[in-house]
Amino acid sequence: MKREYPKQPIVGVGGVVIEGDRVLLIRRGREPLKGEWSIPGGMLELGESLADGVQREVREETGMEVEPLEIVAVFDRIQKDGSRIQYHYVIVDYICRRIRGRLRSGSDVLDARWVKRDNLPLYCLTPKAVSVVADAFKLAKKSRRPRAALQKNKQVS
Repeated sequence: MKREYPKQPIVGVGGVVIEGDRVLLIRRGREPLKGEWSIPGGMLELGESLADGVQREVREETGMEVEPLEIVAVFDRIQKDGSRIQYHYVIVDYICRRIRGRLRSGSDVLDARWVKRDNLPLYCLTPKAVSVVADAFKLAKKSRRPRAALQKNKQVS
C-alpha cells in the first residue's frame, strides 16, 4: 500500500517500552517525521494482529523482543500537502514489557536508545508522543504497585 498520498487511512502500531524510569525511543529514518525521535512502530501488515504487529515493529527497529500489555492510545496522524492528504495513519500504541534482546538500530531507523524520563525534553518528541509516553509511565507505575504488594504479602505469609 502506498504510504504517501494514500487512498485510505493506514493502520500503524507503536510500542512504548517502559523499563524503570526509561523509555525506548527511535530516531526515524523515513518520512513522515524523518530524523525525529519517536516511539518505535510502523505499519500493520495484512493478516497481522495488532499485538503481533507491535512485536514485529519493535524487534525490527530496535532488536528488542517485547510483550504488548495494554493499549495506551488510539489516534489519527494526518499530514496535509495543501488540500491533499499526504499521510493518514490511524495509530494504536501499546505499553510493552521488554522480554529480551540487545538494543540496536534497525535498517529503517537512524538510532535507537533508552532515554530516562527526565531527559525526554531533549528529544523533541511530538506533543502526542509526549502525551502517550506520559500515559504509559502512569500505567507502568499502576501495574507495578499490585506486584509489589503481592510480593510483600508473600514474604509475610
